[in-house]
Amino acid sequence: MNQFQSLFSAIRERDEILEEIKRKPALSNSFNKMSKANQERFLELCGGAKGLRILSDPFFKEIMNPEYTPGRVESFLSCILNQNVKILQVLPNDSVRIASEATLLITDIVVELEDGSIVNIEIQRIGYMFPGERAACYSADMLLRQYKRIRENRGKKFLYKDVKPVYTIVLFEKSPSEFHIFPKNYIHYIEPRSDTGIKLNLLQKYIFVSLDIFKKKGQNEAIKDELEAWLTFFSTDHPQRIEHLLDNYPYFTSLYTDIYNLCMNTERMMEVFSKELQLIDENTVQYMMDELQTELDARRAELDARKAELDASKAELDASKAELDARKAELDARKAELDARKAELDTKNTEIDTQRQTISEQRLALEEKDRLIQQLQEQLQKQ
Repeated sequence: MNQFQSLFSAIRERDEILEEIKRKPALSNSFNKMSKANQERFLELCGGAKGLRILSDPFFKEIMNPEYTPGRVESFLSCILNQNVKILQVLPNDSVRIASEATLLITDIVVELEDGSIVNIEIQRIGYMFPGERAACYSADMLLRQYKRIRENRGKKFLYKDVKPVYTIVLFEKSPSEFHIFPKNYIHYIEPRSDTGIKLNLLQKYIFVSLDIFKKKGQNEAIKDELEAWLTFFSTDHPQRIEHLLDNYPYFTSLYTDIYNLCMNTERMMEVFSKELQLIDENTVQYMMDELQTELDARRAELDARKAELDASKAELDASKAELDARKAELDARKAELDARKAELDTKNTEIDTQRQTISEQRLALEEKDRLIQQLQEQLQKQ
């Protein structure tokens, strides 16, 4: 008897499950199509050999359906919204959205509370890219649908105060990279606020829960409150952690009991398990595509940045070259001017040299005349 069989009598022995599979051709056919690892996982799942992964195994929609078990969803919402919650009705989802994004969604529940507020609970296997923008779009869609419905029902008596808050609650089994910047925080409450302190009833509120960060942070710590008990229930498959949860919060025993009662129906379990495997494969492909797209976008952005940097450098070099060309042209003009001045000076120097030569010759001629005059004066004196 394993640890969980001692807690839940509905859990069957492994050999009993295998015997039923061999006895029924349809079950044998489905079972034999699985890989050895998935066969082992299926037997562990139905036989309680390991803890259940509530979000990854095909149980969440069965045990947390607000139409059949509203009290469970109300209990979780009361904890995370920190107020007493009563579900008035379950609202239809946006079918287009569900069809296009089903592979990464575990569930998407929209309920109206007793006070008229709308709550969208979405659990994602792998967090979508741009989680803030995406949540804002769907919150706006829910708010608009509520507005149209209330306005149609109340007619001329409609007032904007009739429109109630819209809560978007997103739980990530594997949260996007933005949330890992805050490794100590696994719950983020977000709503619009003014920088001046003015109080306006802006209706859109968001709660993001990173179950992977919670699991990593609290795996060796005591469960402090009922909200942490719910997050533990959603995130852990560790036997001792589950036993600790049940010891401190017996409320969850009934949820696990319902799960193991589902395991008694091998045909149903085989059907949902096979579907789960298909979705996991699709998730993996989608995740790889998203990762590759993110990598391509990052590389493209890097190349664009480098191109912009090169363009800027080229523009700077072109500007420097133009400046150098202008300086060279200016220097060439100055050189031409200096050459012209030098030629002019050379010409003047030549003229001066010629004049000096002429003056020198004239001086010699004068000196010769002075000598002749001196001789003539001497002769006159003698005479």
